[in-house]
Amino acid sequence: MFADDLASNALGIELVEAAEGHAVATMKITETMVNGHDIAHGGYVFLLADTTFACACNSHGPVTVASGAEISFVAAGRLGDHLIATATERTRYGRNGIYDVTVHRETPDGPEVVAEFRGRSRTIQKAPNR
Repeated sequence: MFADDLASNALGIELVEAAEGHAVATMKITETMVNGHDIAHGGYVFLLADTTFACACNSHGPVTVASGAEISFVAAGRLGDHLIATATERTRYGRNGIYDVTVHRETPDGPEVVAEFRGRSRTIQKAPNR
């Protein structure tokens, strides 16, 4: 799925880790990603979190899409930041799931949270026969 995601790949998002119910992806904030306040546009931070969420919720096999999501921006992203998003499955019930994604950057003092994202998923197709 990620290999066919032209939007995420065009932005330089890299999938670092993928396992059942879990994913890690990274993205560097470039000049074209900052807004008029010289901080990372929230839409790009959301896109990184959403991509990581998609990788985690699709890890079980069936085609799964977002049924909703929300994000809380904790700190501003800056030009040159290398953001790391980590998605963790919280629960799956029926065709639904809930996933949390933390977006952070590394600093000399350790990780600094940039945003917290919660995504709700919905499976729309059974896994293909293999």
